[in-house]
Amino acid sequence: MIKTSELFDLSNSFLKCYFDKTTYPWELLPEIKTIIQELLDKGIPGYRLISEGVLVGEGVSIAPTATIVPPAIIGAKTEIRPGAYLRGNVIVGDNCILGNSCEFKNCILLYHVQVPHYSYVGDSILGNYAHMGAGSICSNLKSANDYVVVRADKDYQTGLRKFGAILGDYADIGCQSVLNPGTIIGPHTQIYPLSMVRGVVPERSIYKGKDNIVAKENR
Repeated sequence: MIKTSELFDLSNSFLKCYFDKTTYPWELLPEIKTIIQELLDKGIPGYRLISEGVLVGEGVSIAPTATIVPPAIIGAKTEIRPGAYLRGNVIVGDNCILGNSCEFKNCILLYHVQVPHYSYVGDSILGNYAHMGAGSICSNLKSANDYVVVRADKDYQTGLRKFGAILGDYADIGCQSVLNPGTIIGPHTQIYPLSMVRGVVPERSIYKGKDNIVAKENR
C-alpha cells in the first residue's frame, strides 16, 4: 500500500487533480509550493485571503498566538490552536485541528486530520481522519543527510533529502511515536505509543513493534 490511489479517498478534495498526476504520494512534496501558488492565483470558491499568501475557508478559527508563514491554504472549519506554527508551504483541508505548539512545514493535511498536541509534521502527507497522538513526530531528515528511500517490496528511490511520513486515511499514531524518514502507514492502521517506525506498515494493522505487527480483526 504505497501508491497514491491505495492510500487516500480524494473524491471530495480540491487537490484531487494534483494527486491524480502522481503514482506515489511523495511525488507531490516538491510541488506543494507551486500548487499553493496556483490555487492562490485562481482562487477557491468560498475561500478568502486573510493576509498576503494565506487563503482560508469559511469558519476557520485561528488563535491569536498561532503563527502562519505564507504561503498556506487552510480549509473550512479548521481550528488552529495557540502556539501552532505553520512554517510555509502548508495545505490543510476542512475540519482539521492543528494543535498546541505543533509545527507544520511543507505538508498536506487532507480532511478531518487531528494533530492536537506538541507534534512536528514536515515534508509529509496526512490522509483523511488521520490522527497523531501527543508528541508524535514525522522525522523528515536522515542523520546521514542522504536521499530518503522507501523500503517496501523493493527499495523506492525518492530523490528527496527531506521526506517525513505518509499516513493513509484513518491512520492513528500513538503518543510519543517517531515516524522515521520515508515511513508509510497504511489506511486504518494503528501505531502503538512510544513506537519507532520505519518502512511501510500495512493497511488495517496494529503496529506493536517492528517484529510484532498484527492484522486488525474485521468489525
